[in-house]
Amino acid sequence: MTTQWSAFSRPHNPTAKCLHLVRLNQVTSRSELVTATGLSQPTVTRAIAALIGAGYVTERTDLTRSQGRGRPIIPLELTDSQAIHAGIAVGTGSTYAALFDIKGRTIRDSELDIHVADMSQDDFIQHIMAGLNRLMADLGRPLATVGVTTSGSVSPDGVVNAPNLGWKDAPFGSEMREQFSVPVQVTSAVAAIIGSEIQSALTVDGTPMMALFADDSIGAAVTQDKGVLPIAVDRPDLTTRGVLGGQTLVDAVRVAEGDASLRKKLDARAQQLGALAAGLMKEHSTPALVIAGSALIDDPLAPSLFARAVRSALPEASLRMIPTHREMVRDIARAVALDLVLREPLTVTAP
Repeated sequence: MTTQWSAFSRPHNPTAKCLHLVRLNQVTSRSELVTATGLSQPTVTRAIAALIGAGYVTERTDLTRSQGRGRPIIPLELTDSQAIHAGIAVGTGSTYAALFDIKGRTIRDSELDIHVADMSQDDFIQHIMAGLNRLMADLGRPLATVGVTTSGSVSPDGVVNAPNLGWKDAPFGSEMREQFSVPVQVTSAVAAIIGSEIQSALTVDGTPMMALFADDSIGAAVTQDKGVLPIAVDRPDLTTRGVLGGQTLVDAVRVAEGDASLRKKLDARAQQLGALAAGLMKEHSTPALVIAGSALIDDPLAPSLFARAVRSALPEASLRMIPTHREMVRDIARAVALDLVLREPLTVTAP
């Protein structure tokens, strides 16, 4: 089945909309789904029948509620499927891998201490596959999907070009598909930040939003009608390496406590990142921004400078920062692991 919708699109077909809301509520009903989605009663009925048949949704007949002369209300809940979804968030110094159920709960996870610069891109892919196999060992649950996030640009079939990682035409998608024989999706990390926001939203619609990632690379993405669009940001001067050379940001922040010129340089970076974000938000008409990456996480003074720069240009802008690296990699790994099953549930088997 082909679709025009790209990774991390908001729920767009009836089954995806209904699954999204069933997943985020402990129990719901067909009538509540009609109200929440704006779909007709017959459309919701058909969608729920398809989701029940595919093994995603269960009727709780034990909780049936009478409503007078009308049909009784039979609550619905997400099936406790045995299928697992693997998510991998590639980083320069370490890579996070985790297994999730369809609810988004973490089954197992691991930090793979692999430095990209220490090996070829082919060896790195082999190490990632071995790490995922170790994570699944003795679990006894079927793998349904695999998702990978990375910096750089990613083609629709999962070929990665990431100068900061030293990768050129890295065939992540094809090699992972061959190894695991399940649907595999490879996306940019910044697109997955938006994906995480969409998957946790309590509605099937939402405000247009942008994500900005600032670390040893700068990346951005914005919601579109049929997916998430990565935005090329050519600002190597605002990366950590571009500002500090080989020095880490954590070390620079500590040294800057007694070095006014270094502190001024760090402050200027935060302000320029804010101006960059505001310019991109204006260009793409997005009132909401999610920001992530060590540029703000590892410098306690940067977030307020960044926010001030954004709001000087866009006073009503909605800003949210993902506060820790651990939270970010968990969120994007979960988002890419679950994207396909939540976007096109009837194309993925739910054992």
